[in-house]
Amino acid sequence: MIPRVIPCLLLKDGGLVKTIRFAEPRYVGDPINTVRIFNDKQVDEIVLLDISATPEGRAPDERSIEAIASEAFMPMAYGGGVGDLASATRLIQLGVEKVILNTVAVDRPHVVAEIVAKLGSSTTVVSIDAARQPNGTYEVLVAGGRRRTGIDVVDHARAMAEIGAGELLVTAVDRDGTMEGYDTELLGAIARSVPIPVIASGGAASLEDIAAMIGRTGVAAAAAGSLFVFHGRHRAVLVNYPSYDRRVAAFATTRP
Repeated sequence: MIPRVIPCLLLKDGGLVKTIRFAEPRYVGDPINTVRIFNDKQVDEIVLLDISATPEGRAPDERSIEAIASEAFMPMAYGGGVGDLASATRLIQLGVEKVILNTVAVDRPHVVAEIVAKLGSSTTVVSIDAARQPNGTYEVLVAGGRRRTGIDVVDHARAMAEIGAGELLVTAVDRDGTMEGYDTELLGAIARSVPIPVIASGGAASLEDIAAMIGRTGVAAAAAGSLFVFHGRHRAVLVNYPSYDRRVAAFATTRP
């Protein structure tokens, strides 16, 4: 079995956008139409993140999430504005397979434990947005990258694994949307420090880049945004995803 390769879709004001380093959101399409295209392309799973929910202090848009989930033939993970067990439970009832927790995991980690206890580790993903500091360490950012926490990324990853999170979605803020390659130093450090799967995000340049990154870091899967919504050096919007045969061939080159 080859590693999962996961489109990561950013939701803002009802539409899909793509950011660069968590800024400059650019509209890239309608979420329903995009999910239908990914259905046809038989993607492994998708991640949907509402990047404005937490900064605006609002709950998930359940009507939109239900509509998107009803169109998705693949497993869907959702994050954005999930602040308690009741919200997480409702998302599962709407058809979401995994709930992604970010800001609440820092501000109220007991909520992560409550969701794990009620819904299970396999349903609970903790998202970690990591910013590289001048001294070479990595700090956790929350609230859509707007707030610094002073928390070391590896320490936070270990704490979330101990609480019972089933997976970690780790995004290098400095690489987001750049298509300049993953931060393998960050990803390798986290993958070596926790006993749970790590999903890499931020900077995917190509399918071959994804395969090489997984081979070097030991992460379990890779998420990407720009790679699957843009085409060419002018970044024309074109929803795309590599075929199964192409993915098999790319990962075959990284095997010993």
